[in-house]
Amino acid sequence: MADIAAVPLTPASPPRGALARAERFVWLTARVLEQRLFAHHFRDGAPGPVETALDAYRNDDGGYGHGLEPALRGPAGLPAHTARALGVLDAVGRCDARRAEDVCRYLTSVSTAEGALPAVGTYANGGGAARAPGSLSATAPVVGLLHRNEVWHPWLFRATDFCRQAVESLEAARPGDVEAAVLFLDHAPDRARAKAAAERLGHLVRREGLVVLDPDGSGARPTTSAASGHAPGDRPFPHDYARTPDSLARAWFTDAEMDRSLDALAAAQQDDGGWPAPRLPGAQEPTPGVLLEARPIATIEALRILTAYGRPV
Repeated sequence: MADIAAVPLTPASPPRGALARAERFVWLTARVLEQRLFAHHFRDGAPGPVETALDAYRNDDGGYGHGLEPALRGPAGLPAHTARALGVLDAVGRCDARRAEDVCRYLTSVSTAEGALPAVGTYANGGGAARAPGSLSATAPVVGLLHRNEVWHPWLFRATDFCRQAVESLEAARPGDVEAAVLFLDHAPDRARAKAAAERLGHLVRREGLVVLDPDGSGARPTTSAASGHAPGDRPFPHDYARTPDSLARAWFTDAEMDRSLDALAAAQQDDGGWPAPRLPGAQEPTPGVLLEARPIATIEALRILTAYGRPV
């Protein structure tokens, strides 16, 4: 695994190459969890230290809190924290049935009768999650990850039905809903039904202009967090929908459109080596401390997208 001694913190000149610059940024700014994740993805780090770092955010009820999702502060367990925890476990190959059992029990306790999780905004601004209606953007990424890892739980059956119905009824969708829908459809168990739903969503995205296809002429900044939602007037890029070449959303875009999208993502790396952080929908304007914690997450996600498409970093 990468050693801190291998990454001088006060080099005579800035490191060259996107990965080297990002690595220095992560070592200088990231939490232990993101440092371990970076080492796992790009420096052959073992998964164990990642899981150990993640355990610090875990609560007794099986959920996660303590600011794991940087935009949501405090120790309270919230679905958005747990969704991020599942993403970390999936990234290191540790999202198995044994580890998911407690998580699913927690998700059952905070979901609606139909198995849906509440939208981020209901608790980001002090609302009661237990009383909030279900949200596709909050539920679909979690359900998709659990299916990807072949986890089954009674809650998951209800949540899967909710996601199917919500995805197939999307008409005037928000970008964040479509991003979440893709994360569900990429791993939903009924593949023929998922592909049909994805094809319909692709037509909707292009018809409604829910994507930036010409970055040079858009003036928009790329985002890097799937299902993150977008500020008013902001639109996702093709890589926000199709985070890997095998995503169902990849068929929505031509090779030229995807190349321009990835060019824009690569160009979004900032002078300090990190990528900008997207804002969590419904959360308050991020403080400097929140941005400091969120940018390493966005940086790792950006590098993973680029490497998934074979872009040199």
